[in-house]
Amino acid sequence: MTATDPALTALAQGWCALSALHGRIEAHIERALQAKHDLSVREYSLLDVLSRQHDGEGGHLQMKQVADAVVLSQSATTRLVTRLEDRGLLERYLCPTDRRGIYTNVTEAGLRLLEEARPTNDAALRQALDEASRNPELAPLVRVVESLNVPA
Repeated sequence: MTATDPALTALAQGWCALSALHGRIEAHIERALQAKHDLSVREYSLLDVLSRQHDGEGGHLQMKQVADAVVLSQSATTRLVTRLEDRGLLERYLCPTDRRGIYTNVTEAGLRLLEEARPTNDAALRQALDEASRNPELAPLVRVVESLNVPA
């Protein structure tokens, strides 16, 4: 394959369209969450992921799992957790069975903020997808996103 190969060019164009869709959606949601709830998209995502933990077996995520879920490095995730902990939205504690492990829970204040922000996030997502669907290059990707039925 060469750099001018039509298959490679189409692949690169598809990637650019996907990247553009992601960027538009994330920026739209970011503005809405910041304006109404003083939350970034990453902060919202972290609260959402951690709020889904449970007390059963495998119910609490280790920091690497959390980092993977919010698509950040472990160090960036740790800094994000620290910021939200400083705001009283998260709390850390030692794993009861492995003193080396540290878990993070969403506080009551964090759960309240998450529930207040969820409709804003959902409405901003819907609005961003609707806007993107009017762009002929992005419309097929929007249809794919809307057709996905991925468990949380």
